[in-house]
Amino acid sequence: MKHHFSRILFIAPFPPPVHGSAMVSQQIRDSRVINSAFRCDYVNLSTSRRMDEIGKNSPVKIVRMASAFFKTFWLLLTHRYSACYLAITCHGGGFLKDAPFVLLCKLFRRKIIIHQHNKGLAADVDRWPYRWLLPLVYKNAKVILLSWLLYPDIEKVVPKENVVVCPNGIKVSNTEPSPKAENAVPHFLFLSNLIESKGVFVLLDALEILARKGLSFYCDFVGGETKEIDSERVTVEVNRRNLGRQVIYHGRKYGAEKDVFFEQSDIFVFPTYYGNECFPLVLLEAMAHQLPIVTTNEGGIPDVVQDGVNGIICPRQDAKAVAAALERLANDTALRRQMGAAGHKRLLEKFTEEVFLERMREILKG
Repeated sequence: MKHHFSRILFIAPFPPPVHGSAMVSQQIRDSRVINSAFRCDYVNLSTSRRMDEIGKNSPVKIVRMASAFFKTFWLLLTHRYSACYLAITCHGGGFLKDAPFVLLCKLFRRKIIIHQHNKGLAADVDRWPYRWLLPLVYKNAKVILLSWLLYPDIEKVVPKENVVVCPNGIKVSNTEPSPKAENAVPHFLFLSNLIESKGVFVLLDALEILARKGLSFYCDFVGGETKEIDSERVTVEVNRRNLGRQVIYHGRKYGAEKDVFFEQSDIFVFPTYYGNECFPLVLLEAMAHQLPIVTTNEGGIPDVVQDGVNGIICPRQDAKAVAAALERLANDTALRRQMGAAGHKRLLEKFTEEVFLERMREILKG
């Protein structure tokens, strides 16, 4: 079969560190669907190799960026690509770092496909130098959004006819799940890197409310330390709220170790108000393990979690609402089962890796 795009250059961040954009890029790089349909070359756009390097400047990051840029230049010089796929940061310093890669591909007159895993463009579009650089980068580019809910962020720069939507997906092994074991005392799970705007302290405040009301529960916090919140600060904040018997921080977990926490939990809670939140993969993982979800309407989350169907949507930064949602689910086993089953069904219909990669293949074909 002859494809419109026979050879594609993928310029994207790859793990480590592990975060949404890098994980999706890894899915594409490892995909038989994509690599059998096109001849693919890959350039790692990430200049960080650990979570604590993100947002920090260092000489080694400059070297990594220069190396990636010259690799891109060499590949463009020595291969004729039908399209260049770029997963770039769309705002702030990250955009200024990534923009030269797009402009270099444009210099070689290649078709540009930008996969938008973040937001924040709207806050920059009227500021120098973004007001002229953003339109230059996005002009005539095809933009892949994770949800139409994210379009308002880019509408000043990208016309709707240049946008396609491709929700993320994950690999699902339990397509016919067995009944989930339930704990006598409900177990809540928070799984994310420790960033304040992911809702770490909002959740701790909610748990303090529940503890004062006498509700029995345990809550596991799983995720990597960051420059904002390390394990010592977690301990201080937990003790300040007298939650030492109910809350445990376990650090970063991957693979089978992470799956154990999902399996041992009854409710997944993710009260994010992170301004860059678009389409958290961790919610799909919770759905794969039949967990009802307590979260917010940040970014594209309402496309994943339907309020009252497979979870409860709370206002951002509202610890009382989070506490009420957790209490409701903790006290209603039947509702937990119902929402967990609904989430798993929704995952299989819309958000599997197979659905994602097939949709991506069609987009790349043009």
